[in-house]
Amino acid sequence: MKLITIAIPCFNEEENVENAYKKLKSVLKNCKYSYEYIFVDNGSSDNTREKIQEIINKDKSVKGVYLSRNFGPEASAKAAFDYSSGDAIISFASDLQDPPELLPKLLKKWEEGYDIILGQYDKLDDSKFMTFMRKTFYKLFKVISNIDVPINVTGFGLYDRKVVDALKCLPEKMRFGRGLVAWVGFKTVRISYERKKRLKGKSSYSFVDYIKHSERGIFGFSYLPLDILVYAGFILTVLSFGFIVGYLLMVIFFGNPINASIPLMLAIVFFGGLNLLGLSIIGKYVQVIVEETKNRPVYIVDKKINFNK
Repeated sequence: MKLITIAIPCFNEEENVENAYKKLKSVLKNCKYSYEYIFVDNGSSDNTREKIQEIINKDKSVKGVYLSRNFGPEASAKAAFDYSSGDAIISFASDLQDPPELLPKLLKKWEEGYDIILGQYDKLDDSKFMTFMRKTFYKLFKVISNIDVPINVTGFGLYDRKVVDALKCLPEKMRFGRGLVAWVGFKTVRISYERKKRLKGKSSYSFVDYIKHSERGIFGFSYLPLDILVYAGFILTVLSFGFIVGYLLMVIFFGNPINASIPLMLAIVFFGGLNLLGLSIIGKYVQVIVEETKNRPVYIVDKKINFNK
């Protein structure tokens, strides 16, 4: 019988982990596989670890991986994949925004030969502002990225063992999971669903966190910002050269009838801002390089529970 790993990253989810576990067990009890459940606690400050321990005490198929601090959602997802041993891995958030009832459909698509089955929400119960920002980012990212990253997906989905092994080989420290999944390829299908609000508690992910996460995607999978700087610099250099030649000819034949103080000030402000923007974009790429060359681990494990070794 094949083994399926249910990977459940969590951070300050003391109100949700037990409900998530019970719903998963209920949905999967009639599926023809054996299961292991891996809860990855990303440095919670509440009683999430105690709740996970209570579940482990009742069910030996449940395992725990506790990180030494909060390394971010990408780190907990990677830890879950690193410590999984299943023939396929299902990534499931403990906040129950993604429906557990969809798991049998994921398994059925896997049986049909698909290696990656992604949950793609066609409706999201969220504020109008966040919905607009997500749609705007996905549209922008689809245009500028050098790979076809699926829109309206989270980490929720099923991944065959060979996909997991391929993702584990990728050495990036500043990870953008959706981009990496698209990059490795393999036979992929998407299943539509409606994403709901959190069952209990409040999300710890702020708007700033979303911005930082989007930067990982843009600067990790697109060189278009640098290309724009190159083209803009070339065009502005040609225009500036033409302006200089034209202005010198005007001075030679007609004197200097133009009061240049205001145009000069505007030119200084414009090109100064353009230079600052260019340096900022280059700085972001340098930041990625610096983080990669440090070669620090993506996460550090504080404790492992119910693992044989």
